[in-house]
Amino acid sequence: MNWFLGLGIAGLVLLALSLIFDGLLEGLLDGALDGLFDGWLSLPVVAGFVSMLGFGGAVALATTGVGPAGATAIGVPAGIGAAWLTLRFTRVLMRDDPAATPRGGDLVGSPGSVVTAIPADGYGEVLVHLAGQPLKLAAKCSVPVDRGAEVWVESSPTPTSVVVRPVER
Repeated sequence: MNWFLGLGIAGLVLLALSLIFDGLLEGLLDGALDGLFDGWLSLPVVAGFVSMLGFGGAVALATTGVGPAGATAIGVPAGIGAAWLTLRFTRVLMRDDPAATPRGGDLVGSPGSVVTAIPADGYGEVLVHLAGQPLKLAAKCSVPVDRGAEVWVESSPTPTSVVVRPVER
């Protein structure tokens, strides 16, 4: 039973490490397997397999008394199922649509308000709303702008900064 619990805990530790070292196994084996396993050797998938093998085997051993070989025979399919679910789940989470990602140019012509005062030819911060969502960005202006003033976004030299001009009243 201790071996199975050890495998289960090792799988959880591997899962925690996969948050830090994401893609490590895939990077090490890049090109060596030519996409043969396509995601099956990712750390989260391996961690799911090892955890379910261990915990599934421990539960089977404790509840049925089938012995280590029987517990392994029960844990392996459970581990494969967990690995498959983990693979499917990570693929769904990793889908990315870069076309939907807002760019700094999408903000040109948008109104905003100054959150941190902007000195002349220096940087401050503005709050701009894009698609109903607030977005705080670094902002530059040729004239000083006080906190709380309304501004218009004129350009966006980088994805995280904008050039603004104060709204004339």
